[in-house]
Amino acid sequence: MTRIIRELLAGLVRLITGARPVVDEGLSPRASVLDLPPQMVLYANHSSHLDFVTVWAVVPRRIRDRLRPVAAGDYWGSGLKRWLATNIFNAYLVDRGGGRGGSNSNGNSNSPGTDQIADMLAILDDGDSLLIFPEGTRGDGTDVARFRSGLYRLAQARPDVPVIPVALSNLGRMLPKGAVVPVPHLVTATFLTPVRLEPGEDRAEFLERARLCLAEVVREAQT
Repeated sequence: MTRIIRELLAGLVRLITGARPVVDEGLSPRASVLDLPPQMVLYANHSSHLDFVTVWAVVPRRIRDRLRPVAAGDYWGSGLKRWLATNIFNAYLVDRGGGRGGSNSNGNSNSPGTDQIADMLAILDDGDSLLIFPEGTRGDGTDVARFRSGLYRLAQARPDVPVIPVALSNLGRMLPKGAVVPVPHLVTATFLTPVRLEPGEDRAEFLERARLCLAEVVREAQT
């Protein structure tokens, strides 16, 4: 039953957003989401509550089944939203304020003091993929804010796992802050060439380079 709900919901999200996945040729010569690697860390810009469900919906089922979106526990952490987040989206819920807490693979809260990066590394070690939003909170969709350090720590700790930028365009216009009804816009999820931590590159340099990958595509979409 869960699989049926997942596939119906993925189809509904694709229908509502009309999201078009685009793949950079540097990532896949055949330029298709069907050729995405089996495991990766996806990171995306954040401007709408539709962001993570859109990425979740446009990737192939083989990836969706092993994808753990990292989502805010204060928004997804109770009632029906929590059930959807943990049972359907298989999200890892985090505390945005303190970097502690979270949920395990069964959706249960971890004990206070759990290191969220350690949890994410454990998810990667289990063979699953992650989807994170390094800005930490939603912007207005016109630019990409400075990144928090989690992306660097993951790239540093697991260099063999591809770190793939996903530039989301127009989801902030479709469902901006405070809105509850999506407004039709042309939505694109652009999967870009993986970003790797270079020898000698420090945290600030890596995070800014990773941020600019998204910012360039987001700004182009505004024109």
